[in-house]
Amino acid sequence: MDRIRIVGGNELHGVIPISGAKNAALPLMIASLLTDDTLTLENVPHLADVEQLIRILGNHGADISVNGRRERQGESYARTIHFTSRNIVSTTAPYELVSKMRASFWVIGPLLAREGKARVSLPGGCAIGTRPVDLFIDGLTALGANIEIDGGYVNATAPAGGLAGGRYVFPKVSVGATHVLMMAATLANGTTVLGNAAREPEVVDLAKCLNAMGAKITGQGTSTITVEGVPSLSGARHRVLPDRIETGTYAMAVAMTGGDVILEDTDASLLETALEAIRRTGAEISETNSGIRIVRNGAGIKPVDIVTDPFPGFPTDLQAQFMGLMTKSSGVSHITETIFENRFMHVQELARLGAKISLSGQAAKVEGVSRLKGAPVMATDLRASVSLVIAGLAAEGETMVSRVYHLDRGFERLEEKLTRCGAHVERVSD
Repeated sequence: MDRIRIVGGNELHGVIPISGAKNAALPLMIASLLTDDTLTLENVPHLADVEQLIRILGNHGADISVNGRRERQGESYARTIHFTSRNIVSTTAPYELVSKMRASFWVIGPLLAREGKARVSLPGGCAIGTRPVDLFIDGLTALGANIEIDGGYVNATAPAGGLAGGRYVFPKVSVGATHVLMMAATLANGTTVLGNAAREPEVVDLAKCLNAMGAKITGQGTSTITVEGVPSLSGARHRVLPDRIETGTYAMAVAMTGGDVILEDTDASLLETALEAIRRTGAEISETNSGIRIVRNGAGIKPVDIVTDPFPGFPTDLQAQFMGLMTKSSGVSHITETIFENRFMHVQELARLGAKISLSGQAAKVEGVSRLKGAPVMATDLRASVSLVIAGLAAEGETMVSRVYHLDRGFERLEEKLTRCGAHVERVSD
């Protein structure tokens, strides 16, 4: 099993190309099930989750071809993938596939809208919380679906005339459920209004792609999304937006180590709240023609309090990384997690490096220390794993991160990108 070895102490200098967003690519790929034409997606990252979803879509009958090319800047691959779901050969998403990635449950929306039926395994447990599917079920029911849960599967059928437009107000903001209901509503009869919808850039990106395919969606980026159903969708060509979580992660890495790095092919507007929090730690952030520049001249890291919140608030997917940054601040910071109930599993691993963190419910108190010391640590989930990398970059000596398959789910060629900027990071295979 692979591990990541880090020898801390080096500043970061250079250019890091930002990959396409995993959280945007996954729903875009699933949207290919809505049409029998070809959907071409550019800037698709090479990640374990993307590869798993390719297998899942193939199970439903999608024909998939991949083109890769070397990016001009850096060593990351930007891929163009063509998805053609001319014939849906199966409307069942089996447990052995869905259990490996929760987002695969989202196929229920396109399958139900296009084929009138779907049998999708419940996704099972999740390391960062329960994340139930009740919002998906309630929302699809509002569009006329008949849904039963039997033997660990959600069995959904549409009325004889297909799904019908309706109104559904999410009791809590859910990005995944917004994706699914927006996709399902594109082929429903009539108009659907989604209230308290997620406003995340990935939702906007999906709506942009669906509209290019012939959908009629308005209000994306606000809390009320309106979808006017159409009889069918066509193919399209769409470029996946930059990964705002990767952008924020590398920005925090520079704020942690010091240095001067250009994050290329990204957009500051995707994570303004997070960038403002990083600025308050003492880093300088400016926009360039090609992306974002992060500079920290070696001065101490100032403590900053954050509270996670749905977009445009501070992203929960950057909470662990920010905690890693705060471990070496010059004072006390407070981090409050409001999205997931079990997203502090990285705390004990950061403590192995010398961090001083105390927990009280969904709040963490981080007392900054003057030095961290490398140690063996274990990744517990995707974002927690990269928080250990950030801390390891500033720790004295060697940090060895195990279970890096979590990292491979969401960070494309991380060790190469950091090494090109002067970090001592390498993948070690046992």
